[in-house]
Amino acid sequence: MITLYTKYGCPQCDMTKRVLDGEGIEYTSINVEDDAEALDYVKNNLGFSSMPVVVKDGEEPFSGFRPDMLLNFS
Repeated sequence: MITLYTKYGCPQCDMTKRVLDGEGIEYTSINVEDDAEALDYVKNNLGFSSMPVVVKDGEEPFSGFRPDMLLNFS
């Protein structure tokens, strides 16, 4: 299971979604501007302050547009 934390107007978020969609990788997208609990989780539990943040079960979470990491999920 992949969870993608995003925000509005984020080009890196959009590019990350494009790569995941293009590879047929299923994910859940959560916009932290619409979900205060998700924002709190990303900041305080994961330690990230910029989006996107990609979380995959059993993998180290990462932030930013990382196609090299995303392609490892396919």
